[in-house]
Amino acid sequence: MSIDFVVHEEADGVGVVVVEGIKAGQDCTGWIMQEDRTVACKVLDDIPIGHKVALRDFVVGDTVIKYNTDIGRAVASIKKGGHLHVHNVKTKRW
Repeated sequence: MSIDFVVHEEADGVGVVVVEGIKAGQDCTGWIMQEDRTVACKVLDDIPIGHKVALRDFVVGDTVIKYNTDIGRAVASIKKGGHLHVHNVKTKRW
């Protein structure tokens, strides 16, 4: 199985890109580890390795879940397949 991103569990709203060279418009495959199944997603932006891809739409203020943990809030709208990183998600700690 060739995968492009990894998701911890079904409830997560993001996947972590695990390969170089993900380009806008590319059809990608993710592996949901806990459920041991794959999921498909067309990416909307170039996404560097280690950064996140949105697996659902987020609006400003939405909580972002990764590893079944709140990792912050969306500070900009993010479409499914979009690049999700520090430019559009901020911690709730401060």
